[in-house]
Amino acid sequence: MFCGSCMHDNTLARALVAQGAEVNLIPTYTPIRIDEQDLSTREIFFGGINVYLDYRWSLWRKLPPRLTRWFDAPWILNLATKFVSSNARQLGDITLAMLEGESGPQRREVEVLVDFLAGLKPDVICFSNVLLVGALRSLRSRFDGKIFCILQGDDVFLEDLPQPYRSQALQEIHDRAQAFDGFLVHSRYYRDFMSGYLGLPFEKFHLIPLGIDLEGHDGRPGPRNNDAFTIGYFARVCAEKGLSQLVEAFRILHAKHPQVRLRAGGYLGKRDTAYFQEILNRTKDLGTAFEYIGSPQSRVEKVDFLKSLDVLSVPTVYREPKGLYVLEALANGVPVVQPRHGAFPEMIETTGGGLLVQPNDAHDLARALEELMHDPERRTELATIGHARVHARYGPKTMAESTLAVLENSLSDSTGRENTDKQDVQDER
Repeated sequence: MFCGSCMHDNTLARALVAQGAEVNLIPTYTPIRIDEQDLSTREIFFGGINVYLDYRWSLWRKLPPRLTRWFDAPWILNLATKFVSSNARQLGDITLAMLEGESGPQRREVEVLVDFLAGLKPDVICFSNVLLVGALRSLRSRFDGKIFCILQGDDVFLEDLPQPYRSQALQEIHDRAQAFDGFLVHSRYYRDFMSGYLGLPFEKFHLIPLGIDLEGHDGRPGPRNNDAFTIGYFARVCAEKGLSQLVEAFRILHAKHPQVRLRAGGYLGKRDTAYFQEILNRTKDLGTAFEYIGSPQSRVEKVDFLKSLDVLSVPTVYREPKGLYVLEALANGVPVVQPRHGAFPEMIETTGGGLLVQPNDAHDLARALEELMHDPERRTELATIGHARVHARYGPKTMAESTLAVLENSLSDSTGRENTDKQDVQDER
């Protein structure tokens, strides 16, 4: 699938380079998959096969890296992803092992990553998620620069862990994450929530605007020239993203207006095939009114899909910390209807490109969709405002400038403290 976090990180890396920074984007677990120019290194660390074998087979841990690193080759990892699960409900034990870092079964993988990072001699290192925190203590022993962490929905995975793994993982993260210099988040909601969820100092959290690569997202607001009002869903097909709730709202609307259509697109993994089959069983009577197009394989396909919609809705059950699909829809002139929780209220307030509804309320969702169906002028107004503001405020340059400001301020503060400490020492002498 196209990974939202991978797309965010790659877009940010490219934008930082455009601002004059030198950047190494380093994949972990598997190669990244994106719909833009890939800026990541060929080296992959914590390769999924080695992480698994380290945990399951003690003899594997004793092999030298030169005999195991070839399992981190991109083509092997891509092949392996076709046969393994990323379901957190089945990964509690190996998640805890990863968090043990230097003292756990993956300590060799930690050492390989730390050797590589220390050799780069960067000014700042930024983890892409807090679940990599197991490597932090070893890294601190070799690197005295600033280390930040971007939080992009880490709680969703953690909340899916069964007990007692979840509580144990949260405690381990709380203890180890204290060593980060700061955390980058994309909404006030997620800043407030994660500081409390992980029990970390609020002042360490920095708000950075979300950004997307706007190249190719050239849709223009305005009514489409067709008879069928078309509602769209574009996200991973899973229970937490709320497709079943959108289908329920659509059925309410379709019963009153049989001409409406629902088009869904997004990655469907093995974990969620049973969930999706239930949706298909419930929608057989809708015939062609409901269509699943699969996962678009390129940006062109994604944009074409978005342009076919009158409105987009991804009524997440969980509290979404980002919501790239909202920005992508608005960038192509498509208004949105989203639940009033997570980052969505801030996004709708800032972009002006959609409506908010009560979370987990199919009737309220159907009401809002019907409201927009009957009011094409309102749809065009929302789309026009949202389109303009996304292109003006949510591009890569804005995200990169804000990120650099936080990182450079942290480096400046550190330099200032060092100079003050030196002066204090001189005064004492």
